[in-house]
Amino acid sequence: MKRTPITVDIIVYPGFKAMEAIGPMSVFEYANLHLQRKGQPTGYDVRVAAERVGPVRSDTLMSLEATKALSTLALPDNAIIVGARHIDAALAAGGALVEWVAASAPRIGQLTALCSGAFFLAAAGVLDGHRATTHWSVAERLRAGYPAVDVDADAIFVRCGSIWTSAGVTAGIDLALALVERDFGRELALEVATEMVVFLKRPGGQSQFSAHLLSERTTRPNIRELQAWILDNLHERLPVAQLAEKAMMSERHFARVFQQEVGMSTQEFIEQSRFERATRLLANLDLALKTIAARACFHDEPHMRRVFMKKLGITPKMYRERFVTTGVDAQALV
Repeated sequence: MKRTPITVDIIVYPGFKAMEAIGPMSVFEYANLHLQRKGQPTGYDVRVAAERVGPVRSDTLMSLEATKALSTLALPDNAIIVGARHIDAALAAGGALVEWVAASAPRIGQLTALCSGAFFLAAAGVLDGHRATTHWSVAERLRAGYPAVDVDADAIFVRCGSIWTSAGVTAGIDLALALVERDFGRELALEVATEMVVFLKRPGGQSQFSAHLLSERTTRPNIRELQAWILDNLHERLPVAQLAEKAMMSERHFARVFQQEVGMSTQEFIEQSRFERATRLLANLDLALKTIAARACFHDEPHMRRVFMKKLGITPKMYRERFVTTGVDAQALV
């Protein structure tokens, strides 16, 4: 029997975040391409929807052409509402979208909000009593404005029954990959993630800046250069005395400056860097844990195990079993 494509409306409005629309759109397009290469029918029928048809300007120079007008008489299987940089203004001008959400929620298969798009769902009352996430920068605003919503400010994405929400910008790609895995299996989701050069499921939550991102946030050039050097030399012992010498500071002054600039000690930064390298290597199912420990520059496999237990409360083996998939089933609360 021929499979009917899953209909997806990506809902935009003036000032929407371009990447939040394009990211999931690309995931679904690549999923279709890989299905076609396997001789299988198209999996997703994706359209851009808005209050009215026509071009809709994003937060960049780019506009998207809405080919479908919002209507409660033509609901998709999944409606994905993207976020906006200036969500208060977008919400004030988006009364029609809020009304559409409220009217459609009881009858639609799935409602999805990316980033600050969660505010449209909250304003319509559909998030009341549910767990949800949004971009970390507006999480407190969502919590204060809609106290009936259980806001998880750290999650990359959250599934609560038929309602899905995600953190900001690129987290929409994580959520879309989870949908592909749910709909068509891990193999297809992994093929799409590989082609897009992204994690099938990134490690940690949105509050956990990676060591590489922490180095970008450092204001002092000598500390930033040192962090880059550390990332290239994780195989060394890297005592504080050696690092202070490279930064041309006294050991005591260096330790204080590094903590202020990076938000963690040098040893914590080194441990975090090795941990992140290990999480990336664990996605390769052909690598033995002993090999991963060596490549991630841990002393040995037990050392890597202790770090994973400290940071996540699970072993590297358990991490691999849980997180080389999107873990979409584990996201469901109802």
